Amino acid sequence: MAEPVDAWWRRRQWSRGLPVPYAVGAFRADWAPYPVLVRQYHPDWNHGIVLSQVPPAAEVLLTWECDVGHVFVATPAEQRSRPGRERRRSVWCPECAVQAQPQRWPVLPQDWPTGVPVPQRVVRVAGRQTLPAAPSRGIPTRAVPGGPGAGAPGPGGGVPAGAVPSTRARPRRSDAGAPRRSGPSVPRSICPKTPRLPSGESFTSRCAPATASAVEAELRAALVERFDFTFDHTAIRLDRPFFDHVEAWPDVILPELRVAIEYDSTGRHGLEHVGPRQETDRRKDRAVRGVGWEVIRIRTGRLQALGPYDLEVSGISGRTIDRLAETLREIRGHLFVDAYAR
Repeated sequence: MAEPVDAWWRRRQWSRGLPVPYAVGAFRADWAPYPVLVRQYHPDWNHGIVLSQVPPAAEVLLTWECDVGHVFVATPAEQRSRPGRERRRSVWCPECAVQAQPQRWPVLPQDWPTGVPVPQRVVRVAGRQTLPAAPSRGIPTRAVPGGPGAGAPGPGGGVPAGAVPSTRARPRRSDAGAPRRSGPSVPRSICPKTPRLPSGESFTSRCAPATASAVEAELRAALVERFDFTFDHTAIRLDRPFFDHVEAWPDVILPELRVAIEYDSTGRHGLEHVGPRQETDRRKDRAVRGVGWEVIRIRTGRLQALGPYDLEVSGISGRTIDRLAETLREIRGHLFVDAYAR
């Protein structure tokens, strides 16, 4: 079974009886045929262990960055088994693979993206004006210089929409002879203010909105009275874009437990956290759980639970805080949670 890189390194130190089980460069020849993987590997995100210290057959989870900036985890065997070694970048990154799937354009002229010319040919279907199917929303551009699939656009048409541009330096390569794609370009804007942290790290965000509910402030104050957690973090780094950011902003973040707490009510008009907005909550929970966190939602106003640890309550009270504390102990263990009790 694959294990985290730090646990794997400690185990190899113990089994080999050496502080450095594998010297730098020990497996350089094995990785040389995979220049794309060498470029995608981050030693600083893998506890300082360089790629040439990792046996290609090791069952260890390593952190990689695809050519457009998505961060993901995979074992050496998973990366090396990609057929062809130089396949297009949608194969290397799970997020790019999702975004490379073709999507349909808006079907009404008024919905067409601003600045994109509307095709002259308009067909009428069932008495309403519609536009013919158009290519994917992927950004039509050339392949990443020196990357897999250079000169051969992927199924999404170049850099996928929502990708975070990578800041890592790469060798430039001439585009002479590369085919050019025609068609409208609809780039998706991803906020660049999120710090480049490993997925799952919490931090104080410059983009997080201020607390808009007095009840959320009351909930935070009640937790501060009981526990000595770090309460100044406002965001969690995700491994894929969530709307226009690669970060999520739960109401309360407990970094020591890797637990996010959300307070949900139906709002003044009874429209909050219901219908489509409830589906957004589910998406957010999946994104946060996908990077190793757990989510507790405190659901009021007869809102039903969405997750296994959600609490259905009438409001914030001492009893609610007691139930929340017990839920934290259920998730992370009594000894660990009580170690932070005041």
